[in-house]
Amino acid sequence: MSAINNEKIIRWGIIGCGDVTEKKSGPAYQKTAGFEIVAVMRRDAEKAADYAKRHGIKKHYSDADALINDPEVDAVYIATPPDSHKLYGLKVAEAGKICCIEKPLAPSYEDSKAISEAFENKNIPLFAAYYRRSLPRFKQIKKWLDANSIGQIRHINWHLSKPASPQDLSGLYNWRTDAKVAKGGYFDDLASHGLDLFNYLLGDIKEVSGMSLNQQNLYSAKDALVACWLHEDGITGTGSWNFGTATREDKVIIYGSQGSIEFSVFDEHPVVLSNENGIVPMVIDHPENVQLHHVEDMRAQLLGTGIHPSSGKTATHTSWVMDKIIGIV
Repeated sequence: MSAINNEKIIRWGIIGCGDVTEKKSGPAYQKTAGFEIVAVMRRDAEKAADYAKRHGIKKHYSDADALINDPEVDAVYIATPPDSHKLYGLKVAEAGKICCIEKPLAPSYEDSKAISEAFENKNIPLFAAYYRRSLPRFKQIKKWLDANSIGQIRHINWHLSKPASPQDLSGLYNWRTDAKVAKGGYFDDLASHGLDLFNYLLGDIKEVSGMSLNQQNLYSAKDALVACWLHEDGITGTGSWNFGTATREDKVIIYGSQGSIEFSVFDEHPVVLSNENGIVPMVIDHPENVQLHHVEDMRAQLLGTGIHPSSGKTATHTSWVMDKIIGIV
């Protein structure tokens, strides 16, 4: 699909206007020059109407097909739970419209591949909301790596853990821990961000293996996982994710031949460069609407002035990595 006219307003519709769209993503579309949200959809018509009213959006639907086929909608942002991404994504592709899908692209590599190929076959842009690839704090890390600030990159390690939540302990339903929606539970929801980011920072992971289990038996999805992997350039990686520990921890260290870089995937701690010149901590805040730069990068690609770093293809590769760790492929 060729670049659009830079004077054209791209009119977006949102399918699934839940919590993620309230502050993280929805306002970012409204703040980006050349983008406009013209319609939203939620199965609960009353909630859809309330969202539209609060955010100044003129149309609201309780039927996804109606939004997808609305002639005033040029592009669709799918912000529903992952188990419906394939259903809606294929419909958007069939309608010939630009699309952005929340992460993970789908609950499995096979479904992700089907979505990505549908858009590729029609030459329609497909973006994935792995917005960390566009955030300034992680772009700074990439600058350090590209400048050889820690020498030859040798290894990356990530540990992410958190206590079971009151909802987990209560037994109340949570789609994030329902194996029918996300086999890896919080791993699917959270670790996907980090693993996708590592592909961006260090090159694609080409070999990966892992183990996964359910230690707590609080829900049907996995709650404890470990993995090791190899990036294309020979960089090794290890990771561990546990969602039943006493305390929360989110720590990544990239080791080089001449230093290291330490950061968190989710916590807004300083990113820290350590090398022969000393220790350099940098505080780089996220924008108020954390998906803002991701949305701006979509606009740049559609204008032909840039390339968005998170596509259907890159998100599909992340899905492959996730499935290998869980043991599906």
